[in-house]
Amino acid sequence: MSSLHPVVAAVTQRIEARSAARREAYLARLRAARGGKVERAHLSCTNLAHAMAAAPTSAKLLLKEITPQSRPNLAIVSAYNDMLSAHQPLGAFPAWIKEAAQAAGATAQFAGGVPAMCDGVTQGQAGMELSLFSRDVIAMATAVALSHQMFDAGLYLGVCDKIVPGLLIGALAFGHLPGIFVPGGPMTSGMGNDEKARIRALYAEGKIGRAELLEAEMQSYHSAGTCTFYGTANSNQMLMEIMGLHLPGSAFVNPGTPLREALTRAAATRAVAISAEGSEYTPIGELVDARVIVNGLVGLLCTGGSTNHTIHLVAIARAAGIDINWTDFDDLSKAVPTLTRLYPNGRADVNQFHAAGGMGFVIRELLAAGLLHADVQTVAGPGLARYAQEPGLDGGQLVWRGVNGDSLDRDILRPVADPFAPDGGLKLMTGNLGRAIIKVSAVKPEYREITAPALVFDDQDDLLAAFKRGELERDFVAVIRFQGPAANGMPELHKLMPTLGVLQDRGFKVALVTDGRMSGASGKVPSAIHVTPEAVHGGPIARVRDGDRITLNAHTGQVNAEVPPEVWATRQAQAIDLSRRQYGVGRELFAAFRQHVDGAEQGATSFRHPDWTHEPEHAMSAMPATAGIEK
Repeated sequence: MSSLHPVVAAVTQRIEARSAARREAYLARLRAARGGKVERAHLSCTNLAHAMAAAPTSAKLLLKEITPQSRPNLAIVSAYNDMLSAHQPLGAFPAWIKEAAQAAGATAQFAGGVPAMCDGVTQGQAGMELSLFSRDVIAMATAVALSHQMFDAGLYLGVCDKIVPGLLIGALAFGHLPGIFVPGGPMTSGMGNDEKARIRALYAEGKIGRAELLEAEMQSYHSAGTCTFYGTANSNQMLMEIMGLHLPGSAFVNPGTPLREALTRAAATRAVAISAEGSEYTPIGELVDARVIVNGLVGLLCTGGSTNHTIHLVAIARAAGIDINWTDFDDLSKAVPTLTRLYPNGRADVNQFHAAGGMGFVIRELLAAGLLHADVQTVAGPGLARYAQEPGLDGGQLVWRGVNGDSLDRDILRPVADPFAPDGGLKLMTGNLGRAIIKVSAVKPEYREITAPALVFDDQDDLLAAFKRGELERDFVAVIRFQGPAANGMPELHKLMPTLGVLQDRGFKVALVTDGRMSGASGKVPSAIHVTPEAVHGGPIARVRDGDRITLNAHTGQVNAEVPPEVWATRQAQAIDLSRRQYGVGRELFAAFRQHVDGAEQGATSFRHPDWTHEPEHAMSAMPATAGIEK
């Protein structure tokens, strides 16, 4: 195994130095919370009786024992609901977990459910304005579930967009408890991604109707399991694997299979072993250190993962007392090659990726190249090398084997020695419009640089209406502003992509600049997103006027309004009336989130960790572009 890559080493050291005081404060609280006895021993007899009143007799016999030999009680925290295809399989998991815990001499209780909204259902709808903040609600709901002091380890059942980050942030608030993440797996493959994109484009042009579109969508999203494209949900699963929070090879095993059930049961057995009462106590707050966070960043970059994780990973790291920023992403991206081609960065889906070698192959390649920290703790035991394996069944028993020596499909998955690109899929953009992120892995090189007049919109529907009126048959940079977390909850603007893609296919040079988010499924149109500071805070994006020439250059990492400096310096930021975005679909209940949220580069969190003060967005936006490391 190679020595650690110098850029990976330097970025890690920089993060550790930046985070030292906050990390130590976090660990001190974790160690203070760690007791020398099972958690329920802290409860009075009345408290304990309430907590086990509904438990079966066999579980009560174990739960009422409070001795040095007491057996652990596992918390099941689940995002189950049967509307989300990805979460519907989780309904069967608690029974399996309880049976496996009992077989290991322990107990398990369903500690609580957390909300799980589907961005696929709310995409382009008003409900999307609650999506990002649902992550914080999930984190708080996780904390509520764990607050009963009944549990010695957690099993966290979740898959999709904001749900896994929320569960992990909540789990890290109880960092003295070990925790294992238990995925549901992707649905089997349906309609090919190219065909799905073609039909969406035809609908955007008005060439087919809603009935034809719905039929195609139902062929794409057709059964229980995660959507199969490589968006935020599947990026979550990649992260939990490469960060050592899943059992090895768990991420992309289909639901409804014997292997998925075996992995779920094994997670419960393993949770007993890593509890404080087990032989390998592994608190999640100590496991998730700076090296593990960097491993997550590397995984995101080498697979062309979702841009949403430039927000979520920052928030996750902060929950563990670790301070990362977009310069860290950018510096690592210069050193980490792209090893996968998954839709929207290619044609393949995650089932094909898994069959070609999957996460075990990726992790083995990155370890061999020194691009991952090998010496980390994982829920499966010490060292990340055990994740360069894949699970299987042998006579009904769960076993792990080494992955293939080479990729089984080099159009989908490649080794470090022969990557799809020498660098990663994400890039930091800087300039007089602030700091932003662009996902370049899905953008063809000829589209990565554009200078064109700005067309300014304060709502994505206004752009779509202009398209229908025939007003967008030209080169332009769409500036969609007042879409940040403080303005309206930072909705994804994926609804724009079919329309902008049609214009690009017609030969026009088009791009997007916004303080909003894009879906993990968005790709081929160059998009500088998460612009910070956001418009509602007076960010420079609010100074742009129709006709200003905007330059977006993903090669150099620059995004600028080509306005004379003396004019730009005196131009006032525009403001708009946001009152219509304060009510409806529950928006009024989230007012405090909008009022207290941090900027995108600070993780867009609405709560304050004890060691973090509220940092204005301009603190990051003022960071010089030269703050990084040259490759």
